[in-house]
Amino acid sequence: MAARKGGLGKGFEALMQSNTMDDELGEKATLSINDIEPNRGQPRKTFSEESLSELADSIREHGVLQPLLVRLMPDGSYRLVAGERRFRAARLAGLYEVPVTVREMTDEEESVFALIENLQREDLNAVEEAEGIKTLIDTFGFTQEQAAQKLGKSRTAVTNSLRLLNLPDSVGSLLKDGKISMGHARALLAVEDEAEMKSIADTIVKNGISVRETERLAKKAGNGGTAAVKRKKKRDTFYDEVELALAGVLARRVKVYNGKGSGGSIEIEFFGKDDLKKLAEQLEALE
Repeated sequence: MAARKGGLGKGFEALMQSNTMDDELGEKATLSINDIEPNRGQPRKTFSEESLSELADSIREHGVLQPLLVRLMPDGSYRLVAGERRFRAARLAGLYEVPVTVREMTDEEESVFALIENLQREDLNAVEEAEGIKTLIDTFGFTQEQAAQKLGKSRTAVTNSLRLLNLPDSVGSLLKDGKISMGHARALLAVEDEAEMKSIADTIVKNGISVRETERLAKKAGNGGTAAVKRKKKRDTFYDEVELALAGVLARRVKVYNGKGSGGSIEIEFFGKDDLKKLAEQLEALE
């Protein structure tokens, strides 16, 4: 099937109308595992050898219970779209054939199917999940609401996930490796100074401190220490009310900073260039 130009087609529409990665639209078949071409654009980058070994043991005993999703290519070959972990484990288990669902789709549809299938895995690390959601938004034009609906998450959960991409690499790698939790990472985002954030992150790893204690350290760092707290001018609740009002209208995190005199500044969160364009359109509509 020749790839169509000009956007995503019927396969994408079916995906958006469905709540799962169901295989209803494809043709069921059994293929030789050697006839399936791995997906070089696989969005998932890391696989646990121990987890693959356990799945391979299960496959030896029970077989592959959920068919792999493959794409029928124009030359008649088959490319893996979803089920990379099952595919690898089946090879490890020594299987010669695997059950598949065959679909025709465009390059864009293939990328969306593969990405969403991976984002629905429970063992995906938090950074990989955030990067995948960002790709859905920036590359394929999903809104945060659409991404949340497709992944079975709340919009707040999607927003919090995207915020993890604001972590510096030195801290993000700790989250990716499982050395700190998502709760720790979200608490660390309150620390503006990168060196201070890394210092607290190292303390988490070294001493195993709780998320609550991390929040306390982050708050202290944000306030510049106890002495600074005493000197800090009491914030007018008006600014908090404006923050909440703007956040409600724009459906994104907003911070209002009161400066010297009667001036100040507003900080509005966005994720990527496309999301910034959407924000600009939202602001224009408020006029």
